[in-house]
Amino acid sequence: MNRWVQIGLGIVCMFMIANLQFGWTVFVDPLNRAMGWSLAAIQVSFTIFVLVETWLVPFEAALVDRFGPRIMVICGGIIAGLGWVCDGTIHTLPGLYAGGVLAGIGAGMIYGTCVPNAVKWFSRNRGLAVGLTVAGFGAGAALTVTPLVMMIERSGPFHTFTFFGIAQGAVIVLCGLFLVSPPRTTTHDMLVGVRCLQGIGDSTPAQTLRSPVFWVMYATFTLVAAGGLMAVAQLAPIAKAFHIAKAPVHVLFWTAPALLLTLQLNNIVGGIARPLLGWISDHAGREKTLAVAFAVEGVGVWAFSRYGHTPVSFILLAALVFFAWGEIYSIFPSLMRDHFGQRYAATNYGALYTAKGVASLLVPISAVITAATGSWSAALYLAAAMNIVAAILAIGVLWPMRVREIARSRVRDPDLSIAIESALPS
Repeated sequence: MNRWVQIGLGIVCMFMIANLQFGWTVFVDPLNRAMGWSLAAIQVSFTIFVLVETWLVPFEAALVDRFGPRIMVICGGIIAGLGWVCDGTIHTLPGLYAGGVLAGIGAGMIYGTCVPNAVKWFSRNRGLAVGLTVAGFGAGAALTVTPLVMMIERSGPFHTFTFFGIAQGAVIVLCGLFLVSPPRTTTHDMLVGVRCLQGIGDSTPAQTLRSPVFWVMYATFTLVAAGGLMAVAQLAPIAKAFHIAKAPVHVLFWTAPALLLTLQLNNIVGGIARPLLGWISDHAGREKTLAVAFAVEGVGVWAFSRYGHTPVSFILLAALVFFAWGEIYSIFPSLMRDHFGQRYAATNYGALYTAKGVASLLVPISAVITAATGSWSAALYLAAAMNIVAAILAIGVLWPMRVREIARSRVRDPDLSIAIESALPS
């Protein structure tokens, strides 16, 4: 029942599904060489994975609220493992695509369980707990990408798919056996010592979708996710356009291409930023932290476009953008729980998480703008502007809107309001 044990189990599960997204790239060329499939045909499987993983989360999260985390994580681990087993045993493109569907379903079930589980178990340190959980999603790939590459070189991509599918799925199932359902409703004890603005009661999904606060959060999430993806998802072509992708950079006794160092540093700072900014939001407030982070990212993207034309400036400014971007995945789940309550936290965040899917559909706009203008400047300026607008929305619209909506709720339910006021710090 220890909540830190529960979070630890969730982090391990997130480690185990990280390869499904971040480790995929190491399979692409080996599959191309082994089977002669085109790169475009192989990448269809990854596109299917992302779409399924993103858009099914609201439905999977609703099952989490109803049945609890244990059964969802166990089922998710089995399905995610079967996804890579399918990729490894059915040596056809339809088999590869079927594996993408299964892996997407399983990963969505794990993600849609572990993140809401963190916000439900914690109140005072909610942002930190979620930040640690989502950091595991990136750290897992960093720890296992080398074993993946070594096994692919030794045994081929299909054996690697099968082995890691079984191993990762087994670890997830084992962790799932020890998961315990968190408290189902908001209690007085949850509010003791909480510094962030808290909503009244537990909003149903229907009530959440009717709230203007939800749609401001949705717009803000979409702007930041799309703006960040326009910058970070295009690093390789941008580095090539800036003529620095293969430029050697010396770090102590190590020399590596600028693009490789950029990608490695981005993973490090992204992993640090999520728990750190989540912890800051626990103490300084969600909206203030979001506004500062969005503003920093906006300025960072602008500076990246303007001054990132040398290897060192490219690496450092890209790291700044990554640092300020990843917090949306740790602070927004906490903010949703703060405002809309405990009972339907998984379902409500699942609805917000679809904004990531909407943002991914907007990313090709950057390629269209670049093709029309002949440079990346206009697309990056647009990404910077989207982040600045999101910063204004967070502090200038979302914060006062939350205050007004919570004040109206307290008028309707004075008894609960008194209980909350007595629990909050003076």
